[in-house]
This record gives sequence, structure tokens and C-alpha cells, in this order.
Amino acid sequence: MRNEFEIYAAGWRVDGGADSLSCMRNLRVRAAAVFGFGFVTMGAGWAQNSLPAATATGIDAAAAEVMEATGVPSASVAVVQGGKIAFVKAYGKARLEPVMLAEPGMQYSIGSVSKQFTAAIILLLVQDGKVKLDDPVAKYLPELTRAKDVTVRQVLSMTSGYQDFWPEDYVMTSMMQPATPQHILEVWGKKPLDFEPGTKWQYSNTNYVIAGRIAEIVAGKPLIEQLQERIFKPLKMNGVLNSDASRLPANDPTGYYQHALGPLRPAPQEGAGWMFAAGELAMPASDMALWNISLMNRTLLGPASYDEMFTEVKLKDGSGTHYGLGVQVGERDGHRIVSHSGEVSGFVSQNTVFPDDKAAVTVLTNEDASSAAAALARKIAPLVLGQSASANAADSAAGAEKRALDIFTGLQDGKLDRSQLTAFCDAYFTAEAVQDFASSLKPLGVPSSFKQADEELRGGMTFRVFDVSFPDRKLRVTTYEEPDGKLEQYLVIPSGS
Repeated sequence: MRNEFEIYAAGWRVDGGADSLSCMRNLRVRAAAVFGFGFVTMGAGWAQNSLPAATATGIDAAAAEVMEATGVPSASVAVVQGGKIAFVKAYGKARLEPVMLAEPGMQYSIGSVSKQFTAAIILLLVQDGKVKLDDPVAKYLPELTRAKDVTVRQVLSMTSGYQDFWPEDYVMTSMMQPATPQHILEVWGKKPLDFEPGTKWQYSNTNYVIAGRIAEIVAGKPLIEQLQERIFKPLKMNGVLNSDASRLPANDPTGYYQHALGPLRPAPQEGAGWMFAAGELAMPASDMALWNISLMNRTLLGPASYDEMFTEVKLKDGSGTHYGLGVQVGERDGHRIVSHSGEVSGFVSQNTVFPDDKAAVTVLTNEDASSAAAALARKIAPLVLGQSASANAADSAAGAEKRALDIFTGLQDGKLDRSQLTAFCDAYFTAEAVQDFASSLKPLGVPSSFKQADEELRGGMTFRVFDVSFPDRKLRVTTYEEPDGKLEQYLVIPSGS
């Protein structure tokens, strides 16, 4: 399950720690373009708007601009202002064949935005006196690696050291088959820790599988039942679906993906069980807005629980992480931010709350590895807050650049040195995929610039982002490199910047 750092991607970057966050799957600032998608249509279903006319018009214009630039099929937007839902609208096409326009009531998978709901359940159990945040994981799951040394708080704050079971930005063949939380923990929960607990921050979906299992063990009932009873029903979030157990209905969006600049294709779906507790929820943007209102008004949890959730967790050396419990936390130009983003196969989400401003922006989209949700949220936020936002760039590294460039130019010619790939990456590059890469990249010619923009450790692998420039186009390449040097991932997408 990938996670796009919404503060980073939406232009609300904070330095260090979780500003390089990744949700079910590590979604980085990216976009996927579809040629000929030259206009944006709005779904015929209900829409809500109590914003000033200029603000609403600005959101419409932002949606048109971002969707034209990225080619994302659809976007569903909800805005909270003054502690109330002020704007709900959907744009584009929920399904391409046959065409079905997006409507505001449609359910979109929200990916790792789901994690804050799992964290909230744990906090409710803390309030019940059934769990303590500083309990060792061994109290509930003694069979996991160094469970006596890792706390529940470290699991929720991504400081445990447990290795991520899904850092890749595509669905591996093994993940198309059903799994259970127990299987995930049997494999990844028993691997050596990536670091000493509490000494680093590293995004890992495995943490939330652990948290979900703790909730089930303590409460004696499935996590999804607890979510329904303790969160969704009280908040009247009536459109929530457990997409880990069932597919989105035929009247909801289809998720899409593409190889490089090739055509949009229906995205493969993860097998049942893989998204448990870390990215299993789907809902309309308006339901997410109801949750956001509860966060800013502190109406569901106790005061101490909200303090725990929204407070930045510090490492043992005192350094910050920009992450609380299930949410990224930060500040920009005096505005406090509580946010998260998410990605599962075919869907990307962006959710940002400005609790002190009683404002929030939710953007849900139906294209894999797309930066459209982040870009649109970046444009909407200043309209809602009345200010501008800016994004930061990262440094470059020559050695990795050369290798990534060599693979890029090889793919332009339909050639690929498979000895450099892991088995999963090799399986990803089917004959169809290689053909899509070649046919869409070859006409672009030689890149005028190929620079590394970011690098971090995730799931025991090195994740890198490269910015690729041509005279009239900018692309982005993302890679995951195993410790043995083989690539677990090599993706090409338009930068959208």
C-alpha cells in the first residue's frame, strides 16, 4: 500500500521525518497523462456548495487544470470550511468503457488514509483501559520479532523498525492472491527489524497490520466491526465500504493504471486480506469530510486521545518525525496541518486538515501512481485558506542517475537487462508493458536532463525519484533497489509539476 506524503506532495512540506512518507505503496509526487483527455466533465449527481462564488470557481478551474495536465480520469472533492461541509463535487469519468461520469456520492478507495481510523480504534481501546500505548507488542503478539522491545506507540508512529510488506508502487503477482493478516505477520513480522525501535522513522504498512490485530485480539471482534460501531455509525459515515473484502460496486469508479505513457488500463486488484487495517477503506469524499470535522472539533475521542494522535512523536535522540499516530503533522505559515495520503491499486487519495482553521480538503482520484490528488489539493488549499503554498526540490546523485538513465534509454528501444531486476520486477515487465514503454517513450527522444530528486530507505530497500526533462515534457522515474543492487521497481510517469 503506497502512501504519498500529502504535505510534501500538496506543497505543504515540512523538513525531515515523515515528509517523505509513503502509504499503501509508496506514492510519490507523480502523475499519469492520457493523451486526448482535453476536457473535464462534472458528474450529474448531487453537488454541494456554500463557498463564495470566486472560491468555487477557483476549485473548478483547478480541477480542470490538474486533470488536463495529469490525465487522471476523475476526481472527487470535499471541502470543509468553518467546521462544516462547504463544497462537494466530482469531476471527470468514473469509468472509461463504457463511459460513466463521476458523481459525488461514489466510493473511492482511500488507501493509507485508512490508517488514522485504525489508530483511532486503538486510542478508543486505550480509553477503555484495555490497551496502553507503551505496552510492549509482546503482550498481544509475542511471536513477532523483538516484540518485547517494541511498543504499541512505536507501531502506530512508524518508529518500530518492522519492515514494510508493500513498498512497491505496483501490485506484485504474489499479492494478487488472497492473504490473511496472520500470513503477513508470519512473513514480515518475523523478519529482523530495519533499525532499533524508536531510533528512526520509516513508513511501514506492517505496523498497521500489527495494530489491527492487536485491536481484534483485545476487543474480541473484527476490526471492521469496531470501525462501524465506534466511528462510522456515530459520525453517520454511511458510505464506507471494506474494499479489502469486496470489490467496489458497478456504479462506483474503476481504478486505472498505465505503463509509462501508455494507455490507461483497468488496474489489477490486490487479493483479499492484503489491505487489512492499513488501506482497506473506500468511501465518498463527503464521508471523509465528516471524519475531518470530528477531528477538528474533537467530538469522537477523548481530549487525551486527540493530543496523542496529533502530537509529533520524537525519536530517542530527540529528533522529530513529523508523524503522530496514524497521521502526518506539521505547520505551514502559521497553519497547523494534520494529514495523510493513500494509494492502492488504481486509486490515490489526499486528505489534509487544518484543525485551527476549521478547514479541510479531501481529493480522491481513480488512477494509480498519479499526483493529481496532491496537485489538486495543493491548488485548493490556498483558495480555502486564502494564501499560497510552495513545494521544495531535492538533491541529486550521479551514480544512481546513470543507471536509471541507461534503463530508460534501453526501454525506449524496447530493451531491458533483466539481470538487474528482482523476480517481481521481472514479472511486472511483461511483453505488453515493455511495448507500452517503448512506443510511448521512444518518440520523446533523448532527455535534456535526468536528475535524482529524492532518496530514502523503505522496507529494507532504497527508494529513489528522478526528474526527467524533454523540451516539451517532464517525466518522473521511481525505483526501489534491493541491498544486492537489483531493482524491485522501475516506473515512469509524467511529473505533473
